[in-house]
Amino acid sequence: MTIARPFFTEAHDAFRDTVRRFIEKEIAPHHAQWEIDGKVPRELWQRAGELGILCPSLPEEYGGSGADWLFDVIVIEELWHAGMSGPGSAFMVHAEMVASYIYAWGSDEQKKTWLPKMARGEVIGAIGMSEPSGGSDLQNMTTRAERVGDEYVINGQKIFITNGVQCDLLILAAKTDSTAGKKGISLILVEADRPGFQKARALRKVGTHAQDTAELFFADLHVPISNRLGEENRGFKMLMTKLAQERLCQAVRSTTVCEAAIEWTVRYTRDRKAFGKTIADFQNTRFVLAQLDAETTSARIFTDWCIRRFMEGELSPIEAAKAKLISTELQGKVLDQCLQFFGGYGYMLEYPIARAFIDARLTRIGGGTIEIMKQIISNDLFERVA
Repeated sequence: MTIARPFFTEAHDAFRDTVRRFIEKEIAPHHAQWEIDGKVPRELWQRAGELGILCPSLPEEYGGSGADWLFDVIVIEELWHAGMSGPGSAFMVHAEMVASYIYAWGSDEQKKTWLPKMARGEVIGAIGMSEPSGGSDLQNMTTRAERVGDEYVINGQKIFITNGVQCDLLILAAKTDSTAGKKGISLILVEADRPGFQKARALRKVGTHAQDTAELFFADLHVPISNRLGEENRGFKMLMTKLAQERLCQAVRSTTVCEAAIEWTVRYTRDRKAFGKTIADFQNTRFVLAQLDAETTSARIFTDWCIRRFMEGELSPIEAAKAKLISTELQGKVLDQCLQFFGGYGYMLEYPIARAFIDARLTRIGGGTIEIMKQIISNDLFERVA
């Protein structure tokens, strides 16, 4: 991709070099084994913390570098461009969701307790929203947090929880007012070693095999009221605010993967021969890749525009939904068509195009399905057009 990205400075470029070296030395040689293990080792979290890679935009007083959010973008881009889906997913949830929620709405004590440990990789964060019966339908969640004295007593279940197996800290979405629908949801910080917190099983998935995903149960789990994040019954609004950031992160990821897949395919088709010529010599190869490159450039320009909007505090949930919809749909298209050029080798997992293909399917589901994105966008469309 050759489009100008003038908002990245020399400081950003130097950090990008640090992240690339970290990936080349400490992730890429081991990622295949981690896909077998089903998780990223805790040692990698700690090493990433030492290099300031986990939560770079947190203020220095909370363990970060005090950098701007473009440093977070660089971590996402480099991990996914290299096909490192395990830490790519795990680190993104840890930093862009869990740490971000705590920094935005946590008390001084909560921020001082958890954020430096998260930035150092000593504490792994997860967020519990989805449930077996509801999926993305957050307002109808059934997990309950009943207020008893100065505690919440929590009962319920969550599923599809990224980092759920290894998490030390969970932001749990639960109903604190069962009669109020989405207005009765609160977010509660739950330490994973509390009695009543059960990590039931690691889930086997189609892709992102090196990123642990768990089903969690809560049975008479007692948590102090002081663990609540922000105001009681304000959790849904908080989730909607931060889901825009998560969806933008997914757009960054998907657009980056599209760019990487096209690069892998151009290199492969230049070398691979069929019927006396390279695959790249065929007009169909060039036309298909030209179309994909043009569409990816468009997605990149829009994604970068959304990044700037987010950093200015102006990104709307509608814009984030559009970015996620466009980029994740395109990611599926690009990987399907690029893999075809690899022939049988495209079906072999030692090739990054194959791993990226199976990893990509999640992006149209996680963080809100594409159908929900279309609902959000269409609601806005029919409200603003007279």
